[in-house]
Amino acid sequence: MTRRVGAVRRAALAAVVAGLLIGAGAVPAAAQSGPLLGGAAVPMVDPTPAPGADPARAAEYWLDEYGVRSAWATTRGKGQTIAIIDTGIGRNPVEFAGAVTGGADFSGLGASDGRKPVGAVDGNHGSWVASLAAARGTGADTGMIGVAPEASLLSISIGFGASASVPFVQQVADAIRWAVDNGADIINLSFTTNTLSWDPLWDDAFLYAFDHDVVVVVAAGNKGSGTDEVGAPATIPGVLTVGGVNRAGVASDQASTQGITIGISAPSEELLGVSADGQLVQWNGTSGAAPIVAGIAALVRAAHPDLDANNVINRIVRTARSTPQSTANPQLYGNGLVDAGAAVTASVASVDKNPMGDLAEWVRLFRRAEPGPRPQPTSSPVTIPELPAAEAAPVVSPLLPTADTLRYGTVPLAGLTLAAILVALGVTAAARRIRSERAQRASSR
Repeated sequence: MTRRVGAVRRAALAAVVAGLLIGAGAVPAAAQSGPLLGGAAVPMVDPTPAPGADPARAAEYWLDEYGVRSAWATTRGKGQTIAIIDTGIGRNPVEFAGAVTGGADFSGLGASDGRKPVGAVDGNHGSWVASLAAARGTGADTGMIGVAPEASLLSISIGFGASASVPFVQQVADAIRWAVDNGADIINLSFTTNTLSWDPLWDDAFLYAFDHDVVVVVAAGNKGSGTDEVGAPATIPGVLTVGGVNRAGVASDQASTQGITIGISAPSEELLGVSADGQLVQWNGTSGAAPIVAGIAALVRAAHPDLDANNVINRIVRTARSTPQSTANPQLYGNGLVDAGAAVTASVASVDKNPMGDLAEWVRLFRRAEPGPRPQPTSSPVTIPELPAAEAAPVVSPLLPTADTLRYGTVPLAGLTLAAILVALGVTAAARRIRSERAQRASSR
């Protein structure tokens, strides 16, 4: 598999170029040996904020441009839990103080609470993703803040390289089940496998999440990392797949990809992320677009606690902002650009099905499930009367001639016999006449 989505610090850029980083938007897929994460990060360059404004907050353009601050007038996500299944959320950053309420490791390489970064190069990826979803900031109006700053986080660490002793598909399946059993309302998956299909082991894991009313948000992947089209888990029916756009709201050439399963688009360029050591970096990738949408899902669930997962997803995709580009290219934008304020406050008709598809139906159709019981007849059997007995055939003696034997046997045979007799008589008479004439000639001499 190949996983791409996020960013790395400047010190890791050489490794990225060498093809060692896993991640969306980092390196070509051919250079990867496992699932991809993505993006390249650099230390944040402080923007020029308004007087008195915090540089980090000023850099988070998506808070205003995508309706997040508007949604905060209603809720900040309190009571919702977002599971970040990634490389682990760092323990040290103050932005995560009080945010992480549980965790686990499924790689065999991390800590039991999921807070030890997994991966020599991409260990910061999980922290970057988590900070976009639910960072608390460093003060009332300072430091990076997530989309749902009052939501809780679950830090679930998995390994993306060959060093992990547990197969990647098994790690993900186990992590999803653990997240569901430990109270996740939303699960964020910021990686791709770069393959359209997925291991059957994921069928049951994702169905387990859907059956327990969990919203699953997935990154689409990045062309800059070799993801030419969405791959699993972004192709699994029922997940909310997130594509990426630049500051102008146009589909990103490098930090996004294309595919008919993209449901919504969100910012994927010039993003911020808090590293495991507390360093603030700037990075690109749909690895960052996904947790922005996961945070919005937490806002929607907090504002509408009566909604099930299907209707949470439906509100997000139905309230998306359309642009000429998104209307013309749904394979790049899905339903359009996410609008947190509208998703939280707009009036949206309810649905009884997930607009992103039905995994259970897909499994039934394409995994060749055993057929159900034969249908039982619903009408009474019809009684058909017996046929009348056949008439007895007349008994004919084989010694007596029939019309056919006379026509085709006796008469022709008699005719042939008579003709043969006549010919024989004629020949005999002719022979006698010849002998008689010869005898007369001899006596006359």
